[in-house]
Amino acid sequence: MTVNALAKMIDHALLHPTLTDLDLKNGCALAVAYNVASVCIKPYAIKKACQWLEGSDVMVGTVVGFPHGSNSIEMKKEETEQCCIAGAVEIDLVVNIGKVLSEDWTYLEKEIREVYYVVKKYNAVIKVIFENDFLPSDQYKIKLCEICNSIGVDFIKTSTGFGMVKGGDGKYSYRGATEQDLILMRKHATGSVKVKASGGIRTVEEMLAVHALGATRIGTSSTKAILDAAAVKYSEEKINFMAGQLKGRY
Repeated sequence: MTVNALAKMIDHALLHPTLTDLDLKNGCALAVAYNVASVCIKPYAIKKACQWLEGSDVMVGTVVGFPHGSNSIEMKKEETEQCCIAGAVEIDLVVNIGKVLSEDWTYLEKEIREVYYVVKKYNAVIKVIFENDFLPSDQYKIKLCEICNSIGVDFIKTSTGFGMVKGGDGKYSYRGATEQDLILMRKHATGSVKVKASGGIRTVEEMLAVHALGATRIGTSSTKAILDAAAVKYSEEKINFMAGQLKGRY
């Protein structure tokens, strides 16, 4: 596996609330320089991102219902429509987390299916974000996998990267893409449904680990650090060796 192959697994995240227009432009330039799979950019900047990435192989992705998934189905459909019209070719949809915890599976199937139809009208890719940090048991994640399998989404995704959970001590914590969740999601994703790991992946070692667990896309804002380290520290042979060792472990 080459450094370029690693790059083509990365969705470079440009979603933090504090990112300015210049930050987004520079982030797109970085994505081109490292030839990643895509940028996942704030929805308002989709048109600009298409311009900034013109002539490259880097795709434009964005988010819908981000980060808490609480918009109505109609609002999510309209947001998806406008994002696709603006030029996004990959849509990361946050499910309605309250509905997941309510076990309103009929609602959730309708939500995901109707957004799926809009996405596919534009021949785009849909990734469904579970936000696993908010889900207290595996039963919720398994049921979401089953719904996504039945619809035939392109990816299921662990996290937004912003799912902070308030503990009993009043402090907030975050886990992101965990080993346990990735094993579970890969086990229960069937057919052509792929897995995207997002949240807390900041090193090449962590990236190889989640890839060994079955993730074929990785959402991260640490693209430069990961790929620079891969180029400096590891030869192609060593990357392959590490990937093989990790796959053997799991």
